[in-house]
Amino acid sequence: MNRSLVLAIDQGTQSVRALLFDTDGNLVGRGYQPIEPYFSRHPGWAEQHPEYFWDNLGQACRLLWQNTEATPEQVMGVTLTTQRGTVVILDDQGRPLRPAILWLDQRHADLQGPLAGPWGWTFRALRLEDTINQFRRNTQANWLAQHEPDNWQRTHRYLLLSGYLTWRLTGQYRDSTACQVGYLPFDYKRHRWAGRRNFKWRLMPVRAGQLPELVRPGDTLGDLTTDAARYLGLPAGLPVIASASDKACEVLGSGGITPDVGCLSYGTTATINVTNRRYVEPVRLLPPYPSALPGHYSTEVMIYRGYWMVSWFKREFGAQEQRIADDRGIEPEELFDDLVNAVPPGSMGLMLQPYWSPGVRHPGPEAKGTIIGFGDVHTRAHIYRAILEGLAYALREGRERIEKRSGTSITTLRVAGGGSRSEAAMQLTADIFGMPAGRPECLEVSGLGAAMVAMAALGRYASVEAAAEGMACPVRMFEPDPEAVKLYDQLYRTVYQRMYRRLEPLYKDIRRITGYPE
Repeated sequence: MNRSLVLAIDQGTQSVRALLFDTDGNLVGRGYQPIEPYFSRHPGWAEQHPEYFWDNLGQACRLLWQNTEATPEQVMGVTLTTQRGTVVILDDQGRPLRPAILWLDQRHADLQGPLAGPWGWTFRALRLEDTINQFRRNTQANWLAQHEPDNWQRTHRYLLLSGYLTWRLTGQYRDSTACQVGYLPFDYKRHRWAGRRNFKWRLMPVRAGQLPELVRPGDTLGDLTTDAARYLGLPAGLPVIASASDKACEVLGSGGITPDVGCLSYGTTATINVTNRRYVEPVRLLPPYPSALPGHYSTEVMIYRGYWMVSWFKREFGAQEQRIADDRGIEPEELFDDLVNAVPPGSMGLMLQPYWSPGVRHPGPEAKGTIIGFGDVHTRAHIYRAILEGLAYALREGRERIEKRSGTSITTLRVAGGGSRSEAAMQLTADIFGMPAGRPECLEVSGLGAAMVAMAALGRYASVEAAAEGMACPVRMFEPDPEAVKLYDQLYRTVYQRMYRRLEPLYKDIRRITGYPE
């Protein structure tokens, strides 16, 4: 039997997908299993049982084998990409001690005095104490040590979700360097755990022995155990290849392998990324994350809970479209696009600033979501279009910041993620950026990016770059409308770019009076 397929497991926030790709990048099998993103025992918490992810991964694989003509014997390797920043703690038997803390979680550790010693003096002298304190508050390990000391004392392994699933697949405590995104003692410049003298060890109680061994994208994490192989419906002993986090794989799968290609992700979190050989911080002290391309960096600007606002709108105001779509047997996105297209570019003066959640590094933790320009002509359709436009404005701002920091102009746009399925969103993106926007026709670009890494590792391509070229999927282009470009450019420069500076004093007053955000 000719082994020519890779199984890419894509564990996202709202679903897990088991995806079979061939050497040309064709998707030859798909098992899709929706999941509950999280449960919340307290306001602001977002948790999920680690076993729940594993259970649904198995279900996705069962669905895959029911819906493809390919056979397990054709698979030559497995790779894994997951949501970023979700923390799992295990005891000395590899059993979860508590639910996973998801990347969406908003709990904060208590600050127990200023950072002591030379590092504390240094950060105070450099006026970086607030930045360091924010890192200390956001670090899950600090919260666990303070609020669940018994669990923390029993913590044998401190893993991200990618590391936990690797343990279930291979029995090895290993993880990819390109999955390390979060509040960890990780050296983002050298792509390894921080050295013993690095200040990050002073900011959290994590010990080196609790962390997994790190390997580069394309290296082997281990082999499928007999139990895991049976669970996935595969032969035992197949190699499990390290890839990268879901965003990093999405960038690679979208064709983002050089710094002139800007990759937008219209997902729960909206981002713009470029891949670079150089270490380029998008904001001072905010590191570029590891790329799926070995030895490269992914400079990213993130709009936290970006397309979450779109989901919120559909839930709160879109019942009519959801009902009609169900009756007609069509996707509700078609009807929501009708809403957008019923409103002219600029939403008749309705302008939105998408700072939905506390803790945003840029522009500031006090910032809030804002809509200005309401009049009696505005309807829910105007609000919906203004949401999409506001996200595109914010990502255009991110593009300009990346260009300034990197010294390289972004000349090509690629857009992926669930929100890219909206043709109206794609068109207004092209108009607001003033350049063509391309949407990969393969909707599983994160899984495709992971498969590219695996195909190169398994010898089907000479390098990941060669795999990215050989497995690239077709791209549909959306051309900007000149009149809309002019309108959006005026609104962006004259209104949007001034909104935060004008509203910042009011945001701070709201925070002082209400205590929100903390």
